[in-house]
This record gives sequence, structure tokens and C-alpha cells, in this order.
Amino acid sequence: MTLHRREFIGAAALVLLAQGCRTTMDEGDANAELYGLIGQMMAAPGKRDELIRYLAEGTAEMPGNLAYMINKDAGDPDAVWIVEVWRNKAAHAASLALPQVQAAIAKARPILAGFGTRAEVIPVGGKH
Repeated sequence: MTLHRREFIGAAALVLLAQGCRTTMDEGDANAELYGLIGQMMAAPGKRDELIRYLAEGTAEMPGNLAYMINKDAGDPDAVWIVEVWRNKAAHAASLALPQVQAAIAKARPILAGFGTRAEVIPVGGKH
């Protein structure tokens, strides 16, 4: 599998986020394995800012989420990259049932044109 430039940049951002997140975890979680996602969403033409608004509204308060970064693709006016860091995979799965996340999904569905690259990753961090 070839790692493309955008995927590399997303992965690098995830590592930097993980380094910061690792320092915020409780002492008892020091050896816990974090869970991360890097994914691309495609908005209908001209709807990217609206999609970003829905994503931001629905993801403000999610238990177990350490970082949720929404990024505009510099080369595609309809693409959005999302970088997420979670305490664990179960926390991410549980977030999908939250009322505000379900509401954001319902609002975004009509303007979603599709999904691009998606990677599940294990963030690696350290103290800095």
C-alpha cells in the first residue's frame, strides 16, 4: 500500500495530537492503547462549509474523545479531512449513539457526496 502525501500529513497530525493527548490521560491510563481515525468526507459541490458546521456542532461534547480535528483539504474545495483521537475504540463506538452525533449525521447526510480514504490507527505519543 502506498502512503500518499495527504495521508502522510494526516498521520503526522494524528501523532502530534496523540503526543498532547497522552499527557492529559489519567495516571491509570498511561499504558492504555489509544484509538485513532483519519478520514476524508466529500461534500456536495459548494457545501463544504455547511458540512463542517454540522460536524462541529455534533462533536463538541463526546466522552472519551481526546481530539477531533476538522480540516479543509487545500487541494479539493469539497473535501474535508477528520483526525480523531479516542481513549479507546469502545469510546468511539459509543459516541455514534449520542443524540448530538445522530443529529449531526441526519443534517449532513443530504449534503454528503461520499467518503474518501479512511484509516484506523493506533496513535503513538510520548511526553514532551
